[in-house]
Amino acid sequence: MVMEFDEIATSDGVTPIHFYVFRYNGKLMGKLNTSLEIENFKWYDTTCGTDILSNTLKNEVVPYCLERNLIK
Repeated sequence: MVMEFDEIATSDGVTPIHFYVFRYNGKLMGKLNTSLEIENFKWYDTTCGTDILSNTLKNEVVPYCLERNLIK
């Protein structure tokens, strides 16, 4: 595990969210599926910009990962 965070959902401004950030070094095999509480997912890369990210992702997770060369 790289990081662990709590924040309020940006979608409604009231729902608490607890999430983990993991680093995976292997090749992904198969198809990713969401669980019932997740509507969809999106592959993110830093060329997408940060406008679509929550404050925690934008201000803490992405900078942390960039500084440690975990993402490009």
